[in-house]
Amino acid sequence: MNGKTFLATTGAHHGEASLARAEYDDKGSWIVDFLMDDYDVRCLTADPLHDDIVYAGTQGNGVLRSIDGGRTWEPAGLPGQIIKSLAVSPHNPEIIYAGVKPASIFKSQDSGRSWQELEGFLRIPGRKIWFSPAEKPYQAYVQAITISPSTPGTILAGIEFGAVVRSTNGGATWSGHLRGALRDCHDLIFHASDGNWVYEAGGSGGGASVSRDSGRSWQKRKDGLAKNYGVACAADPIRPEVWYVSVAPGPGKAYGSNPEAYFYRAIEGEDWQPIGWESHPMKQMPIALVTDPGHAGHLYAGTTDGDVWFSAEYGDTWQQLPFNLKGIFRCLIMLG
Repeated sequence: MNGKTFLATTGAHHGEASLARAEYDDKGSWIVDFLMDDYDVRCLTADPLHDDIVYAGTQGNGVLRSIDGGRTWEPAGLPGQIIKSLAVSPHNPEIIYAGVKPASIFKSQDSGRSWQELEGFLRIPGRKIWFSPAEKPYQAYVQAITISPSTPGTILAGIEFGAVVRSTNGGATWSGHLRGALRDCHDLIFHASDGNWVYEAGGSGGGASVSRDSGRSWQKRKDGLAKNYGVACAADPIRPEVWYVSVAPGPGKAYGSNPEAYFYRAIEGEDWQPIGWESHPMKQMPIALVTDPGHAGHLYAGTTDGDVWFSAEYGDTWQQLPFNLKGIFRCLIMLG
């Protein structure tokens, strides 16, 4: 655990701490701070090449940037925008993508000093049917953005209750919805190092879907899942054929005060197998899943109750970390 820092969005609104930060110090203790009571933070992403640089997307206040691991923050563009997702390029950390509500994507090529809206995203076939019942006003938004670790121009975006779409030229042009992917996208990630593999958790009667050809084609993976409302997914950083998903019966049981959660691991060619620190259904929703680059089998799960659990054995055994973040809403990232 030495050197680890966790940042999480808490789901709190203005006037309350919307960002939680837990740092393991050199004395062997966890120091927890609750920050950002002036902003409503909705998403987080870290610079993959510089541990201390982090970006936050806010509800109506654009993008914020930290250069000290989330201790302090400054504006980084797009004032007035509702930022739902962020991604920093693993090839060039000055390139950042921001997904917003209503559904659009902005791109910065200078670490957030300036931004340009990707006009090609506004011409995606079928976008007129995108509609999100998740929050008022009921407009679609970009819930997830992920960038290929192999080819810099390949980007996928997931629209909650809309589509999963793909660009191969840095966002200049986009496909329509990719057949087999889940239209109600909740989480969407490329593998950390193998650009062939992409993973999705979502609703719309699927729960989970996977691509083995960089997002061109998709296969829904339902065998073994008790429920089909996918919430979060993650993949082992060394073995791309091993991945994880958390599911629930529906949004009320996923995000509400009385969760009914199910947690699974899949290995290519096998059905989903239940994992977790409690019997199913679980009373805490694993709403955010994080793997540790370079460490096979290491998996962290952040829950809606604010707990963080750790497994070093692909989810077979777990330990609860000795701190609580009060609540985690969708996003947990690890630095260091």
